[in-house]
Amino acid sequence: MTSPDGDSTLERVRKLLAMAEDPACTQSEAEAFTAKATELIAKYGVDQALLAVVDPSVDPIGDRMVTVVPPYARDKAVLLAAVAAPLRCRVVHLARPGLARSHLFGHAADLERVELLFTSLLVQAAHGLAARDVPWGEHPAAFRRSWLAGFTEAIQIRLWEAERSASAAVPGSDLVLVDRTEMVERRRDEVYPKLGRLGPRRLSGGGRVHGYRAGQVADLGGRSVSGS
Repeated sequence: MTSPDGDSTLERVRKLLAMAEDPACTQSEAEAFTAKATELIAKYGVDQALLAVVDPSVDPIGDRMVTVVPPYARDKAVLLAAVAAPLRCRVVHLARPGLARSHLFGHAADLERVELLFTSLLVQAAHGLAARDVPWGEHPAAFRRSWLAGFTEAIQIRLWEAERSASAAVPGSDLVLVDRTEMVERRRDEVYPKLGRLGPRRLSGGGRVHGYRAGQVADLGGRSVSGS
């Protein structure tokens, strides 16, 4: 449950992300709104966290199963985790042949943020991959996996920066946010008390730099600046 202001913010972000997913959205347009975009989604998260201090029932901890389908299902699941971590959610990847199934834990407002961004970023990544020719001599799958790795890295860096800036703008909120993260981790550990870790991946493709650049300008809802 969110405040009326929060509901209107989410609705605005949904509409703007739908616009961002349009292939007609140029790279320069996305770049122009990127900074304001991440600021908006991060501020919303801090606002909801502070409301929950007064009444925890407005933003309870929950969980959702997310199934990511091929192609590149594992790489997309890594993107999900990269979006989730800065937004104070946690992901457990579940092995399943042919699919990537992930168990997502977090407070309701943060789960909503993660799903909004992740869904849009999947579409934007698909457009970015389609627009990028595989260089001669490169294996297409290897190039695209490395492209997605670079895209994911850039997205996560931007989200961490935005979350830190949003919390710094509200004195005392950092302690609240740490507490929220710890509560989410405790819930995850209750459900999965014996978690292992995924081993590092070795990607041979040469698309990482191209993907990173695309992630730097991916639209995270920033068209909302025109209505703010």
